[in-house]
Amino acid sequence: MASVRKLTTKEIYQINQKRVIPEGFDQTKVILHNIRSMHNVGAVFRSADAFGIGEIILTGYTPIPPRPEISKTALGAEEQIPWSHFDDFGEACHLLKQKKYLILGVEQTDDSQSFINYDIDENRPLALVMGNEVTGIDDEAMPFIDQFVEIPQYGEKHSLNVSVTAGIIMFGLLEKFLRVL
Repeated sequence: MASVRKLTTKEIYQINQKRVIPEGFDQTKVILHNIRSMHNVGAVFRSADAFGIGEIILTGYTPIPPRPEISKTALGAEEQIPWSHFDDFGEACHLLKQKKYLILGVEQTDDSQSFINYDIDENRPLALVMGNEVTGIDDEAMPFIDQFVEIPQYGEKHSLNVSVTAGIIMFGLLEKFLRVL
């Protein structure tokens, strides 16, 4: 086997700086609604930074930076990614809809589409809604959401950690935007 060398942090940073976020993808927002775990919030910030998400919107009782527990998993991404906070989920959605955002809930419903088959409209910005770790998206928040997608699962368990789900969806959206180019 050929000798393989891991890239240094500096080399990785230089490569990342040459990459261009697909047009329109940087308008994508992630809404974290009533997330309890600061570690999950930090992990979503870190993934959002990695994939080029435009903003994180924290709603309800989702904890907000600065908090050591968020920083522990975000590794400074909470200082790189723009974020805002709304106590009221509906108010955040109302403002996004005024800007023509499609509110896309990640939830298992009787009307969810498999994320694998989800087609993006690259002309319309997206706001992804991630719900509570245990109960998912609150019933009161459901009417504000335009469409629902779910990640198909094949094992015995029927859910994923919210930060894992967010990472999968963000990467999947990025991949869909790259294919449209």
